[in-house]
Amino acid sequence: MACQSGDLRISFCTVKVGIFVNPHKAGSLETLHALRSALHVRGCTVVLDQETAELAEESGGVAAAKFSDLVDIAAVIGGDGTMLHALSRLGNFEKPVAGINIGHLGFLTSCKDDELDIFAMAIAEGSFSTSVRTLLEAVVHRRGHDPEFFIALNEVTLARGDTGRLVSLSARVDGELLNDYRADGLIVATPTGSTAYSLSAGGPLIAPNAEVFVITPICPHSLGQRSLVLSNNVMIELSSEDRDCIPMLFTVDGRDSIRIESGDFVEIRKSASSFHLLRLEGQSFYQSLRQKLHWQGV
Repeated sequence: MACQSGDLRISFCTVKVGIFVNPHKAGSLETLHALRSALHVRGCTVVLDQETAELAEESGGVAAAKFSDLVDIAAVIGGDGTMLHALSRLGNFEKPVAGINIGHLGFLTSCKDDELDIFAMAIAEGSFSTSVRTLLEAVVHRRGHDPEFFIALNEVTLARGDTGRLVSLSARVDGELLNDYRADGLIVATPTGSTAYSLSAGGPLIAPNAEVFVITPICPHSLGQRSLVLSNNVMIELSSEDRDCIPMLFTVDGRDSIRIESGDFVEIRKSASSFHLLRLEGQSFYQSLRQKLHWQGV
């Protein structure tokens, strides 16, 4: 039996599942054992990443970056934050990634920890789909440093650092000035990231298959500075315009903080790679919105 999404095909004669666990989540070890047991019962092979194997006090773990060559599916036990961390650990892994939610909101997760038997059955039978998510590639240019490259699933943020003062930053789209912002910072988000930090900052919700980015200012000084949705085939450049040389912090999905000084700049564009989020049958983005945001009819 096989599952197909776009050009993605996997043989399910012997499914190999790589498991990545957030060791700081309560109940993660118990969920790991329960998931592995459910998968073994259905004939699946399990591979643990190194940190997960250490948590289980076992040998034989492999680096998550090698999962692409060893497994058919990656299963991530935690919450949305763990999924974002797994993205950086997995590297260029363009195979289905499933999230087992033992966290809170869980927009990126495929099932809850009380649905492991359902999940294992779906994996063994190939009865799931994948939602292909756009990734951001960010290149940080700092004076005196080589360019640094980052990949984001949710967002790239340039925000005020150690001070409580507003910062001045400039945004350009394909070389043309978009706006000079006076704010706490600026978020460039994917459709996936539209349900995360950008939403908290007042940005719009965007369906995951929309081929767009959204630029959202964080607490802007002017009420006229609003979110902007634009095509994802553009290149966005962010730079500091602060005459007082107040440093800012560049972050990717809430990690990898880098100080950005006056004269430094960040280039952001659509990544050539993508993220394949595993969805069980009957799941959808709209269902998640109704459940997670508690939408109700009148």
